[in-house]
This record gives sequence, C-alpha cells and structure tokens, in this order.
Amino acid sequence: MPQTVCSGTMFTTPSGFSPHLACAEPGEEEEAPQEGPGPGACLADGPPITSASLDTLIQNLVPTADYYPEKAYVFTFLLSARLFIAPPELLARVCELCIKQQQLDQSPLDTAKVRKFGPKILQLLTEWTETFPSDFRDDKMVGHLKDIIHRIAPCDEAYWKTLNQVLQKLSQRLALMSQGEESIVKVSLNASSISDKLVAFKTKPPPIQKDMLSICNDPYTLAQQLTHVELEHLSHIGPEEFVQAFVQKDPLDGTQQPCFSDQKKKTTNLEAYVRWFNRLCYLVATEICMPAKKKQRAQVIEFFIDVARECFNIGNFNSLMAIISGMNMSPVSRLKKTWGKAKTAKFFILEHQMDPTGNFYNYRTALRGAAHRSRTANSNRERIVIPFFSLLIKDIYFLNEGCANRLPNGHVNFEKFVELARQVGEFMTWKQVECPFEEDRAILHYLHTAPIFSEDGLYLASYESESPENQVEKDRWKALRSNVLGKT
Repeated sequence: MPQTVCSGTMFTTPSGFSPHLACAEPGEEEEAPQEGPGPGACLADGPPITSASLDTLIQNLVPTADYYPEKAYVFTFLLSARLFIAPPELLARVCELCIKQQQLDQSPLDTAKVRKFGPKILQLLTEWTETFPSDFRDDKMVGHLKDIIHRIAPCDEAYWKTLNQVLQKLSQRLALMSQGEESIVKVSLNASSISDKLVAFKTKPPPIQKDMLSICNDPYTLAQQLTHVELEHLSHIGPEEFVQAFVQKDPLDGTQQPCFSDQKKKTTNLEAYVRWFNRLCYLVATEICMPAKKKQRAQVIEFFIDVARECFNIGNFNSLMAIISGMNMSPVSRLKKTWGKAKTAKFFILEHQMDPTGNFYNYRTALRGAAHRSRTANSNRERIVIPFFSLLIKDIYFLNEGCANRLPNGHVNFEKFVELARQVGEFMTWKQVECPFEEDRAILHYLHTAPIFSEDGLYLASYESESPENQVEKDRWKALRSNVLGKT
C-alpha cells in the first residue's frame, strides 16, 4: 500500500524484525566503553570503536602530519555527528584543533610540517564537500573552509589552486541540487493539480484522457522508463536526510533541543521519493479501474504484471513494489470478474518475491543477489540496484528507535552509527549508477503528469465497473456518486 515517512508512529514493525545490534535495555549493565587512545592509533591499528565521548570522536576526525582517519570513519562520523553538534560548529571545532596542533597561528609557520599536514586536511575537506555538500549551503561552513586553507596556503601555492577547485565543484553540486529540488516541486504541483480535477469527472464512458497502453504498450520499455524516474529521485537524496528524517531529542543529551532543531529539517528529496512511490501505486490502480470493459481492464492487469516482472529483472524493486501495491489496493482487488479474465500466474510469483513474511525474507534474498551482481558487474545495466525504499526507511527507523544515541555515561553509541552508515553507505553506492536506458520523454511526461484518481475516485470507478456486492458497498457507492459526481 502507499507509504508515508512523516512520523515514526506511521510505521508498523515488519514481521520478525529485530535490530542488527544488541542494544542494552534500561537498567542492564553496560560493558566498559572502548575509547580510542588518540588519532594516531584508534582506527587503523586499534580495536573498533564501539563508544566514545564526542570530544574523542572529533579528535579522531582531525588529521595530523602522520595520521588520516579511515574513509569509513569519516563517513560514519560526519553522517551521525549532526545528531549531537551542528555541522558548522563541528567544522569550527576541527579547524580549531588543526590550528592548535599544527601551530597555524604562529609566525613563521613550520613549512615542512605544514606541507605534510596540508594534503590531509585538504583531503578531509574534499571528502566532506563531496559526500555532504548540503552542509555547505551554510555560509559559515564555507567561511571555515576558506580560513583553514588560507592559513596553510603560504607554505605551498598549490593549496590555493586546490581551494578554488573544491569551491568550484561544490558550487556546481549545490546548483544541481537546487535545480533538482525545484524540478521535483514543479512535477509534484503539476501532478496534484491535474489529479484533483480528474475526480470531478465521470470517466466512463468515454474516457477523458489517454491511457498508459496508448503511450507505451511494451512492458520492458516502461520498466526502463520507471528506472529512469527512480534513479533520478535517488540521485537527489543526500545521506544526511536519513538521519534528519528521524531526529528527536536525546534524553541523555544535556542540551534542550536537537542540534539542528532551529533549522528546517532537510528531508525534501526523501519525502518526494516517497510521494513518487505513492503516485505510481495510484497510477497503476487508476489505469486498471478506468477502462469501461472487463476485457480491457484484464489486459491492463496483464500488462502491469509484465512490467513488474521486467522491473524485477532490472533490479528496480521500488517500482516493482509500487506496481504490486497498486494492484493490491482494495478498489482493484475487488474486481473479481476482471481478475478472472486475466492470466495471473506470474503475478503470484512476484507477490511471493515481495511477501512481507519473515521480515521480507524473499525480497532481502533477491536484493542481496542484485547487490552481488552490481559489485561484479561490467556494465551500468548490471549495476542497477533500486531497493524497496520504504522498507529501507523502516529498517533505519527501527535501528534508530532500538538503540540509544548515547550510553548512560554520556558516550556516543558509535556502534549504532557504524551500522547506520553501513546501510546508508550501501544506498549511496546504488544511487550513483547512471541509467543506461535511453529516455523516452513522452512516457516520462505521462508518468509524471497523467491524472490519477483519489481513493474515493478509485472506489467509484471500481463500483461502476463491477457492481457493489453487499449493502455496505452499495451505501458507499451511493455516497460517492453524490460527493464526487454530484449525482443521486
């Protein structure tokens, strides 16, 4: 069924779910936390950090002339640190530590020492701007970045060139992000305005709009175009949105509010992707309920079954699940005579693949297979992995709910964030794949703008296709005809 990501209360626990981490219940004894001895030995050579104070974790992020944190640590900490400290404040702390440790406020500078340190701080800042560019929409972030480079630049003029390259690439990324967000808003407005009008019309007979089969009657082609839409949405979602979607006050945090509660939570792209899933569900249901003749409705059902199968073969599990969800909506599933005319054997196989039993065991097995194919692929076609997004969000939500951000001693529960980073990092790899299929603008335009029924519109169309079977349905049909069509 259509999904929502607005609030934790909207989620129901999938059957058999258990968090990946063993998290202590209140009152249980905690093991002594492991805290790294210092930036030179805590990650590359020492045991994995399971917990540490925020100050220690920040120290572990700061490079020196002889030390640079592992890439996995950089991603994990930059992803999760925003729950405890705002990005501008974190970068300010990093810069302060760099200035102090490398004596960058002294004159003259130790040129040999700075030249060993310079490439490492530039690498950290480059990774930060490339992985979390939205952090640098804040002018304070850019100011801190420029300040630290200005301090080391006198020792090597190449640092000025690197700074300009970093800022240029950052500017390009931010511009693309803004364009993407604006286009998503525009598409959403266009789709909603048309769908609102459609409900006011009686659509049969004759239809007042084109249908999918008149735009595209080849299942493989439509599956390819759906993959275009999915990958376009994925490309705009930043890793920080997964953290910000579920931010809440940490009861063990001494501050009064989450560190970025004064900002608007930036989950625009994540929410837009959930809306796309819902739209595709309703589009499939609309296309099935709209034809006046049973034979045509059965033909549409068979078409979408084939589209769903092609999505499965491509590795596009999100569109697959949206199609199955649309076909399982009550206004569609009640059309028994229509289903009786359709060949549905392949549909039941696909339903089995996406069965929620055992915490979606079959789907997770198929996803692992697609992920393995992606890792060993020689072409973008084989690299495509588009997960069932709402389940990914649920997994992250329950990981967040099942484990505290801080331990009772105030230390950050870093083990939790390692698992969070693993899940988000895998997604970030999948979203970077370029779609190998050629765009068909007519199909894409239809997918984004074709009118869709509301839930009431779907029920009304369903009842007019196959008459109500009981008094409850008859009463609802009568009410819908009055409310939607203005008829009695």
